[in-house]
Amino acid sequence: MNANLNLDLSGQSLPVFIDVRHASLGGDLAVHRALPTRWLRSVGHWCFLDHMGPAEFSSADEGLHVGAHPHIGLQTFTWMIEGEILHRDSLGNEQVISAGQVNLMTAGHGISHTEDSVGPLRKVHGAQLWIALPEDRQDIAPAFSHHPRLPVWREGGCQVTVMAGGCGEHVAPVPLHSPLLGVDVTSEGGGQVRLPLRRDFEYALMVLRGRASVRGENAATATDTPVAAEQFVYWPPGEPALSLQLAPGSQVILLGGVPLAKRLTIWWNFVAFDRERIRQAWHDWENGSERFGRIAGMEHTRIAAPPLVL
Repeated sequence: MNANLNLDLSGQSLPVFIDVRHASLGGDLAVHRALPTRWLRSVGHWCFLDHMGPAEFSSADEGLHVGAHPHIGLQTFTWMIEGEILHRDSLGNEQVISAGQVNLMTAGHGISHTEDSVGPLRKVHGAQLWIALPEDRQDIAPAFSHHPRLPVWREGGCQVTVMAGGCGEHVAPVPLHSPLLGVDVTSEGGGQVRLPLRRDFEYALMVLRGRASVRGENAATATDTPVAAEQFVYWPPGEPALSLQLAPGSQVILLGGVPLAKRLTIWWNFVAFDRERIRQAWHDWENGSERFGRIAGMEHTRIAAPPLVL
């Protein structure tokens, strides 16, 4: 049973379309938030998905500039499509992420970091995702890793990148704490590809640009379903494969994982299965606890937490 799905799928046609929210990270940087929503809290342990941009800025002062802020109980997963972002954290890491790369920060017991768009392109286009750590690993030590090389192959006019987990024989090197899949499929000239799936995973797909058509292999999903840009669609467990048909200039992200059996709480930048963990993290951040460390030279950009409402 998926404790984070607020939908009754009995009698529903599949796949299920989930509403995407629209927001801004400042200026012209638009965000389309697919997770969490009222209807779908997570896909496996994937519990947050923001599609950032694409946006182009006239000066270095514009763009993405997020001051020091904390996390607990999750891994932040950044997938860059265009532009560059500089990551700094309280472990002392400084890492620029470029197109086609992944930054993975494991918050565990507690970490703080900043994010700033940099580089001559003055563009930001990517996906920011969170992965909820399993309940027995919520308090692990924080860590950070950068992954400039990921499994990539071409099939039927599409380029397929495994960002996380494994798809067939292709396995990403990104360290995970739960069984997951994250795949990016891009086609500049139009194409099609078949992706083998795990039947015990639930899946969701978001079209980042262009449009696509998706067909499953179960009786209820074996018809072509058109999906437009910024639409988010969901499949429950049981699907053996998906066939994607991408229009020219299109790009999609597919996420998958074993459904959560226990309800997850997401509040501000904190993720936990126990709300008391979030209350304690809020108190520690607001009182300057050493739990979240310090980012060298960035103390003046520290972001205050909103009033706690749980």
